[in-house]
Amino acid sequence: MAVSLREYRARIRSTESMKKITRAMELIAASRIIKAQQRAQAAAPYARELTRAVSAVATFSNVDHALTTEPTDPRRAALLIVTSDRGLAGAYSASVLKEAERLTEKLREEGKEVDVYVSGRKGEAYFKFRQRPVVRAWTGHSDQPTYDVAAEIGATLIQAFLAETGEAAGDDEAVRGVDEVHVVYTRFRSMLVQEPTAVRLLPLEVVEGTEAPGEAELLPLYEFEPSPADVLDSLLPRYVQSRIFFALLQAAASELAARQKAMKSATDNADELIKKYTRIANQARQAGITQEISEIVGGVNALADAQAGSE
Repeated sequence: MAVSLREYRARIRSTESMKKITRAMELIAASRIIKAQQRAQAAAPYARELTRAVSAVATFSNVDHALTTEPTDPRRAALLIVTSDRGLAGAYSASVLKEAERLTEKLREEGKEVDVYVSGRKGEAYFKFRQRPVVRAWTGHSDQPTYDVAAEIGATLIQAFLAETGEAAGDDEAVRGVDEVHVVYTRFRSMLVQEPTAVRLLPLEVVEGTEAPGEAELLPLYEFEPSPADVLDSLLPRYVQSRIFFALLQAAASELAARQKAMKSATDNADELIKKYTRIANQARQAGITQEISEIVGGVNALADAQAGSE
């Protein structure tokens, strides 16, 4: 019984140590998520106004641009999957990978080959473990993304989109030309809700409004100089990069929220486990004391009986 009691006490100590770690990680995630939310909110106005500008030029001008032209026979698609660099975030990475697998299956049913691009070590490890190829991976920035990373990802995807389908894009033999570009990331809804989301990035899909703005409405907002084609050449790459950056910011906030929730759950579970082990240890200690008292009483009674018999 004493050995069992020592084991329970050792488990209580180890669980208390684990509780300190999970509690610290919960507080760190809680402190970082505020900044991540602020960054996502700060990037929203720029992305919104840039979307309006691109939508106006792409939809209501007579300019055909490579990034807005629908391919006649799409045969290859690029898929960017935004995951985390670290674990201990519950089902965050698993959910976005599940959504990516669903989209991959859908694209293959449509007769399209899928080139996978990954952001985050968890996604890279997922495909490496399954021995499935990844064209390019970006790691080390999942909880604090920068615009430079988004610009690099956007430039790579635009390069692949502008190249001939299946042909090498530039000097990088791994990057092949594609007809479509899709992004799967986790949209931050609230501290309790993070939603895996799949969007088609290229060719550009204009979803803001269905009616053309009148001349009096359009001209005060946008003046094209030197031409709408040059404006599109400048705006569309920035639009793609801003969309990717916004997705990275949303994913970062979602990752921190998921990690805080997972660590809080782990801390609560550790509390319950400590209470359980403490109760069992107390029961074991009480059982040991009761057994010792019974043995002492039994020994005293036996000694008394022996003395009475000798008399």
